Amino acid sequence: MAVKKERTIEETLKDLEELIKKLESGESSLEESFEYYETGMKLVKSCNDKIDKVEKKIIVLEENGEEHEL
Repeated sequence: MAVKKERTIEETLKDLEELIKKLESGESSLEESFEYYETGMKLVKSCNDKIDKVEKKIIVLEENGEEHEL
C-alpha cells in the first residue's frame, strides 16, 4: 500500500488559485461553482492548519532556547 504524501502549502495554494480562476471565468454552472467553493474552503482550512503547525514548531524552538529567524 502506498503512503499518501501530504501536500505542501505551496501545492495547496496552487490548487486554490486554479479553483479561483474557474470561478472567476463565469463558465461554471451553479452546481459546479458550489463544488468549487466547497473544495476551496477545504483547501483554505488545510493551509491554515499547516501554517498553525509551523507556528507551533517555531514556538517549541523558542521554548527550547534555540535561535531562529522569522
